[in-house]
Amino acid sequence: MSAIEEHIRAILLELGEDPARQGLERTPQRVERSLRFLTQGYQQDAAQVIGAALFNETHHNMVLVRDIEFYSLCEHHMLPFFGKAHVAYIPNGRIVGLSKLARIVDVYARRLQVQERMTDQIVAALEAELHPSGVGVVLDARHLCMMMRGVEKQDSSTITSAMRGSFLDDQRTREEFLRLVHGQR
Repeated sequence: MSAIEEHIRAILLELGEDPARQGLERTPQRVERSLRFLTQGYQQDAAQVIGAALFNETHHNMVLVRDIEFYSLCEHHMLPFFGKAHVAYIPNGRIVGLSKLARIVDVYARRLQVQERMTDQIVAALEAELHPSGVGVVLDARHLCMMMRGVEKQDSSTITSAMRGSFLDDQRTREEFLRLVHGQR
């Protein structure tokens, strides 16, 4: 039995459960596999995920992928938070394969996380790897730590944003980005 399995078994005992009963006998192994999957972002980085998917291109207008689903674990309670990421950049001689934007979101979502840091990490990774003229990220998420416990506000969502370069410096670029993110589907 691994250390994680032993700890999960001890937690079940502390909660008053019988870890040997039929429904729980394999729970420690399942929880360990689940946690390892949900935190696989620790073994990844943006450069690795992008790999050779950078292409020279003269396109200098905004590229936006919106509604990228993500799932993460709140580092305070280890409860899920989930939502949509909207990621945009303005190329500066290079573009990246569109699926890589979603994969970069997952690199940072698959860690014990806070939404504010995750937003900044995605922006920083894109800035470091693409060197774009500008980059913007908006995350819109629902946090089970607010919905299931504590204040129990089921209809709440949290929106965070981070912007660099022309998204920060040029009001028109910023407004275009936010209009495209929040516009009609």
